[in-house]
Amino acid sequence: MITLKTVKQKKNDLIFTISGFIVAILVNVLFPQKADVTFKIYTLNILNLRIAFDINSAYIVVLVALILIYAISGIRSSFQKDKRKLYAKNAPFRFALGIALAIWDIGGTKLQIFAQPFFPGPAQIIEAYLAEGSYIIQNTLYSIRLYLAGFSCGVLLGVGTGILIGWFPKVYYWVFPVLKITGVVPAVAWMPFALTLFPTSFSAAVFLIVICAWFQIAFLTAQGIQSTPKQSYEAATVLGGGQINQILHVAIPHAMPDIFTGIGSANAMAFTTLVMSEMLGQPGGLGYYINQSKVWSAYYKVLAAIVIMAVLFSFINFLIGLIRKRVLRWQQGVIKV
Repeated sequence: MITLKTVKQKKNDLIFTISGFIVAILVNVLFPQKADVTFKIYTLNILNLRIAFDINSAYIVVLVALILIYAISGIRSSFQKDKRKLYAKNAPFRFALGIALAIWDIGGTKLQIFAQPFFPGPAQIIEAYLAEGSYIIQNTLYSIRLYLAGFSCGVLLGVGTGILIGWFPKVYYWVFPVLKITGVVPAVAWMPFALTLFPTSFSAAVFLIVICAWFQIAFLTAQGIQSTPKQSYEAATVLGGGQINQILHVAIPHAMPDIFTGIGSANAMAFTTLVMSEMLGQPGGLGYYINQSKVWSAYYKVLAAIVIMAVLFSFINFLIGLIRKRVLRWQQGVIKV
């Protein structure tokens, strides 16, 4: 039952969430521009209409878009209790984000008290998307393709190796020492060998991502398999389950939490390896774009690429979380999240 107090609380959470971004807009409009900054004008074709605007106007549009997104999200969350609690929990952070953007705008654009050109304002970062949007998209797609090729192979190899190590003592004897030795070596250290052994720089980078993902996932998968209670195997044997049945229906389900923990840890390492390999020898990707921009001291482009990396990595983590929640739905109400 929705009470008057609940409605008032939801309204307060919504106002608190968007008020930080409103402050950011007011600061941008009302605070005088003291520093000598050139606001370049760009033209955008929308429905056969040519719309001209400068980078500062584009920044205000982004702030308005954030206000609309969080306002709609707040209204939708009011109909579900769990989402309403999550929205209220994140309200202080979103408010602080808006205030941080306002401070950043003053220090990086209005007054430029931050060291330039290393810390440009948010409007200058948006300029990178306006000036080189198609090129940034091209490099982002290259990074996604490289990441998917390497990380998917790393997950399959890691889970497969972990099952074999955890189940068969002889495999553990021969493979686990190799896993421990190679696991402590940073993946980028294998770069000279990868470039020599593989025909293209893309396949070499895939190999590096596979190596860094393989260790974490294989180690935790083996740990999950080995920690399966013997009583579970005995019960499966009584019910007529053979070795394959015990692996598929007892050992692997029990190891699933450890497998997803390994995938989560490996994801961060794979993303780091992805960027470093792109900076060291790839013909494209966000790491390549950062390296290229750094040479020309275009640090606003570097920060623009970093923002895309943060969004992309957060989205990948979100997808992994959804899959984990679906596969491990039996844990809901059992463990603290």
